[in-house]
Amino acid sequence: MSGKFSRSLEVLSVFRPTQGEQVSKYNVPADVPDDLIETYIQNMDAATAGTGKMNLFACDQKIEHLNDDFYDGGDAIPLTSNDPKHLFEIGQRCHDAGTIGVLAGQLGLISQYARDYPDLPYLVKLNSKSHMVKTAQRDPISQAMWDMDDVMSLTHNGINVVGIGYTVYIGSEYEHEMLSEAAQFIRQAHELGMLAVVWMYPRGQAVADEKDPQLISGAAGVAACIGADFAKVNYPRAFDGMSQPESLAIAAQAAGRTGIICSGGGSLPALEFLERLHAQMSVGNCMGAATGRNIHQRDTESAVRMTAACHAIICEGASVEQAMAIFEGN
Repeated sequence: MSGKFSRSLEVLSVFRPTQGEQVSKYNVPADVPDDLIETYIQNMDAATAGTGKMNLFACDQKIEHLNDDFYDGGDAIPLTSNDPKHLFEIGQRCHDAGTIGVLAGQLGLISQYARDYPDLPYLVKLNSKSHMVKTAQRDPISQAMWDMDDVMSLTHNGINVVGIGYTVYIGSEYEHEMLSEAAQFIRQAHELGMLAVVWMYPRGQAVADEKDPQLISGAAGVAACIGADFAKVNYPRAFDGMSQPESLAIAAQAAGRTGIICSGGGSLPALEFLERLHAQMSVGNCMGAATGRNIHQRDTESAVRMTAACHAIICEGASVEQAMAIFEGN
């Protein structure tokens, strides 16, 4: 363990609950130190609006999808979306309203804007890759660009980092490298009282169907085995004889105490998106959702209302009709 990382542990070792009083409304992993259980609970509260269910605003696509999701000449995506500041303006407005869990983005992107928005809860994404190199050319690999010392440099400057994120491509010939890094980062995050979220995507030449429900369930189980608090998965296609949300519930069960959060996918009409989200929560037993394009590919006011509508379904159990009323400003 490096000296910088050891000092980070000392800085965060503030809360020391009395033995026998460490009861939590959340499952606290055993690799969270006893004297940081309260810190972990506070970070979980911040990330989930005190509900244990996460409304994650996915802002990692500037690397993952390059500029495809942010500029199309103004035909469907507002021109303001091309500026990364748009993401943080949405995030801050939603944080002020209590309708966002975390803004997830790469450490470099967060560091560029976080001094202007220090109180917004952040999930620092440690690895990323673009979509340029296709699976037919090479199996995917995405390894860390930062470490926990880099994450702690933000917290030491007053930035509200509540957790870390990491993508693993299950089925890639390089899965071992990614799983090893992810497991170590999860362990280190827990040692600091932080949350850990993994993006679990089956991908590679060995993967015939990236949305195979059995494979998505397997990826969810792997996330549990490496100790993640939440796992972001793609919405699987349906098992034979089941609906799509019923098939998602199999993955949620396979994940055990690791909460499944479903990817928002590509942009959809508001009603269709909220209907899908409601089914993922109420039937698919998700513990949240990770939404990017269905929020940020809108003007700021519409994006803020969509985030509030998502929060209502995820954290408050609202109906689709109630969520649509929020989105429409009624």
